[in-house]
Amino acid sequence: MESFFSFLERRVDDSSSLLCVGLDPHIPDLREPTAASALEFCLNLVKQTAPYAAAFKPNAAFFEVFGAEGWTALKQVIEAIDAESKRLGSMIPVILDAKRGDIASTAEAYATSAFETLGAHCITLNPYLGKDSIDPFIQNPEKGVFLLCKTSNAGSGDLQDLMVLDEEERGKQKEGDLFPLSSFVPLYIKVARLAHSWNTKNNIGLVVGATHVEATKRIRTAAPDLWFLMPGVGAQGGDLESALNAGLRKDGKGLLIPVSRGISWAENPAKAAAELRDSILEIQNSILGSDN
Repeated sequence: MESFFSFLERRVDDSSSLLCVGLDPHIPDLREPTAASALEFCLNLVKQTAPYAAAFKPNAAFFEVFGAEGWTALKQVIEAIDAESKRLGSMIPVILDAKRGDIASTAEAYATSAFETLGAHCITLNPYLGKDSIDPFIQNPEKGVFLLCKTSNAGSGDLQDLMVLDEEERGKQKEGDLFPLSSFVPLYIKVARLAHSWNTKNNIGLVVGATHVEATKRIRTAAPDLWFLMPGVGAQGGDLESALNAGLRKDGKGLLIPVSRGISWAENPAKAAAELRDSILEIQNSILGSDN
């Protein structure tokens, strides 16, 4: 059965790329503060960078700020990516960066909006509400999710680093026994293990910040097969080589490096995307070669 990540892996092979091009039409970067200008900005990036993109990641917030017109522009951007995919003969997945998180009929509405109305292939989700908040998004194996696990922002540790009891250790203890410190793991490891167990349709991945290298190594151990979306390279201080060393699976795949302003601010976005793609590929090949 086809799944979101089988589609993604095919695109990764077709493009020889792990680069995810972020589409973030910040108002200061636009010709004028309108939805039409945001659309123009994104269409230019899509046209220039599509050959080098393993995926595109439009950020919903920068479209929603323009109201209904922004929502229309977002749909048109996704349609343009589909058109480029057909021109290239290779489907380029669209990851909607929306960080949704709700339950029951509300989650179902969010899923319908992202996958059916907009036409996205994948969405970022906040797993804080538990498995039933994820379920509406993963019913169709061809649609994927990336769950927030260890995010790239400085404040991520406020909650994500809290220590929680490892369920495996709970079963080993007798009633009344004290749990040793070794029985506890960071909350982000708990999230990674849950995601790994929930991934029965090969359509669940994790958001893991490139700014947290040691955490990334632990998450890769906890979820050896999952795909990571790894923001934070560049402006946030994440190092590309360190991120790849920590996050790649043994097969040299398993992660996407999203970059937005590093490409959109370049004098030649196509050249910037190509150079980033090639830098990632060079490091990837070096890591694979050193493992042999």
